[in-house]
Amino acid sequence: MRDLEFNIKGMVSAHAIIASSIFIATLMPHFFAEKYSVIGTHLVWLYSVSGSVVVVNITIFWLLGISPPPKKHTLSYKVSKVVRSCLHFIASCLFFHVVLVLYGATVLESALETFSLAVLLSSFTTLRCLCVLGPNVQAWIRVFSREGAMSIWDTSLQITTACTVIGTWVGAFPIPLDWDRPWQVWPISCSLGATFGFLTGLIIAPGWIYWHRKQLTYKCK
Repeated sequence: MRDLEFNIKGMVSAHAIIASSIFIATLMPHFFAEKYSVIGTHLVWLYSVSGSVVVVNITIFWLLGISPPPKKHTLSYKVSKVVRSCLHFIASCLFFHVVLVLYGATVLESALETFSLAVLLSSFTTLRCLCVLGPNVQAWIRVFSREGAMSIWDTSLQITTACTVIGTWVGAFPIPLDWDRPWQVWPISCSLGATFGFLTGLIIAPGWIYWHRKQLTYKCK
């Protein structure tokens, strides 16, 4: 039980750093881009947040040693793992892009905006799976199946991913309304919804795990 509570404290600290990086990434472009605003220059904000989340997640999970140990310690195997992770991330961006198109995004018009949102979603979801589970699709399927979590970080993946997807879905509701607001332009409300959903997941995950710690039977990594 003490080990579980210690790991929860580590998760709280990690999630606090990740959340802080989003706020810093929101403010940083003010110093480099003219007339910057989250809505007016939305893609600048979007890629700033995506890049920050990618760098901070990789750094934190590497320092914490959360990712599964390599089966081989050769340089070629490590390079192969990095390459496969990059390919998984790119495939995730393409997957989210197709899903967004199927849900109503235009195919050609605003294609850059749609793909940018896909990159943001991959940064919030797929990247964390790569950091925790590695480029192992079978492990991903296990984690997102019923009662498939084997550590508190697996549970965190489930919660943050669900909150991100729900936030994106909720963010799409105002777009077709005829309010004629600047933030209704595609994909501003969706990307903001995804970000708020992800931040909500970062807050909920350690709280939910702590509240249910007595019922959790898996072993922490």
